[in-house]
Amino acid sequence: MLLEYFKMPSSTFYAAIKTRNNKYSELEIRITQIFHEHKGRYGVRRITAQLRKEGVLINHKTVYRLMLRLNLKSVQRQVKYRSYKGAVGKVAPNVLQRNFYAEKENQKWTTDVTQINIGDKKLYLSPILDMYNGEIVSYNISYRPDFAQVMDMLDKAFSKIPDGTNLILHSDQGWQYQQKKYQDRLQQKGIIQSMSRKGNCLDNSVMENWFGIMKSELLYPNKYSDAEVFKRDLIDYIDYYNNRRIKLKLKGLSPVEYRTKSFKSVS
Repeated sequence: MLLEYFKMPSSTFYAAIKTRNNKYSELEIRITQIFHEHKGRYGVRRITAQLRKEGVLINHKTVYRLMLRLNLKSVQRQVKYRSYKGAVGKVAPNVLQRNFYAEKENQKWTTDVTQINIGDKKLYLSPILDMYNGEIVSYNISYRPDFAQVMDMLDKAFSKIPDGTNLILHSDQGWQYQQKKYQDRLQQKGIIQSMSRKGNCLDNSVMENWFGIMKSELLYPNKYSDAEVFKRDLIDYIDYYNNRRIKLKLKGLSPVEYRTKSFKSVS
């Protein structure tokens, strides 16, 4: 009678009953918000970590069950431009030896170049990643994988650290990293050069892993046709990755949050 009086469909009544009986209704709303805020890049573990960060004590199995009910599926990783052209200069020893653990920031860096195909255009991303917290220290996006791209990336990174740090900068045996000018620049800054063994991608798996994450979360789901649009979104993504995207191994903090929090605790 009330539904008829207020001219409301009966489906409204049953929907309200269903919501009232669902003790997870508010949680489902927040899970959906987190999922879409991060454009489908967060799966069960990261959504659980984000909820706990917000003070919600919940088991990951519950989050999994609710995401299934809400039909929320995180984007899947699917990947590499090969810069190796043989011996074109001096090859450095593998100083890193797959020891990717760093006790503090600016102790171990890694770099590489990846090719991104957008329509009939090719973009090349050259970043430096800090192994301490996975933060992208500097980068250059170019339509050509030339030597100037790598040197620009170095200049941006070197402006953030003092000379003589004995930092290790690891790469593969790409032609750029064998150049005398590149190696002289590292030496002048007081940086130790390290290179992967030929044809062994596992020696630089940290950088490879980051490229895979970026492509699975940004490139593959969006099906870009305009290279400039992708370039703009890539710049935004790197800022998002550094400042907002939480990492489980960083105690549910973003790379920048982890670095700044660690700095405060040491101080």
